[in-house]
Amino acid sequence: MSDYPLFSAGDFRRRALNQNGGPVDRAWRDHGDHLLNPTLVDFAAGLKLKDAAVLVPVVDDGDEAKVILTQRTSTMRKHSGQIAFPGGGIDPEDRSPEQAALREAEEEIGLDRSFVETLSRLPTYYAATGFRITPVLSVVRRGFEIRPNPTEVDEVFEVPLSFLMNEANHQRGSREWDGKERHFYVMPYEERNIWGITAGILRTLYERLYA
Repeated sequence: MSDYPLFSAGDFRRRALNQNGGPVDRAWRDHGDHLLNPTLVDFAAGLKLKDAAVLVPVVDDGDEAKVILTQRTSTMRKHSGQIAFPGGGIDPEDRSPEQAALREAEEEIGLDRSFVETLSRLPTYYAATGFRITPVLSVVRRGFEIRPNPTEVDEVFEVPLSFLMNEANHQRGSREWDGKERHFYVMPYEERNIWGITAGILRTLYERLYA
């Protein structure tokens, strides 16, 4: 049991460090939309993929933690206009996925890493668009400033953790991709539509920490 409220950053920290579902390096097939698209995941895992990392930034905001998300610009080459976590490719000088995620968050939204406590990782997310993504779970303390990079980010906003971790808000959608039907999660929030990779990672977060 936790001494913290259910959707506080303190309780999130405890859950992130004690995940359900087995070791992250062996659980990537078992969660999120990977379960909905097993053949697509096998296809993606067999591609020559670029390693990437995203920061899952949970803001310590009392009893009701928030999650920082971005809306990518419409001019981005991949995933343009979509809702995303701060993140990107792991560069040779990055010592770890954690370092890459922190660097990308600084470059994309100006989030100073001194406000960020990295905790653990979720299982790898294999994206058929060519990336092997490591989600890095973190807690962010208030006091930070957001300065979006206008070439990459149109908007930065926060969503209550309680909303994202409520299974009732996890809808399913499908569309044809490369001649095959692909299934994915959709999490509409206010006027925004969270789906694709971001919703898949959030669903994995729910399954490993809150289900």
